[in-house]
Amino acid sequence: MKRVLLDYLTDILDAINDIETFLKNTDFNKFQSDNMRRNAVVRSLEIIGEASRNIPDELRQQYKDIPWKRMAGMRDKLIHGYFGVDYESVWAVATERIPELKKPLQKMIKEQSGKK
Repeated sequence: MKRVLLDYLTDILDAINDIETFLKNTDFNKFQSDNMRRNAVVRSLEIIGEASRNIPDELRQQYKDIPWKRMAGMRDKLIHGYFGVDYESVWAVATERIPELKKPLQKMIKEQSGKK
């Protein structure tokens, strides 16, 4: 089955929600010492980055408040630097940048859901 725009947007939103769940009631020390939690957050960031690459350029231009290039760039850093992941950077992105994406992305999904 061919994937469409809303599939990719939903993938991103689901990964954001997953990160929020993984980090609920967690501080950096707990995050850093929990291998499963770290790997889950990293994987969710990879999904966000990979899905963001499938958003057409015209929509990226229309939704400039969403940092498409940074999302894809983080994925590249994680995939290609898997042997030396900087978990302080992962923590900062997951706790500071990712929550900022949720509302603009929800708005985009709502607007794009009305288009067929």
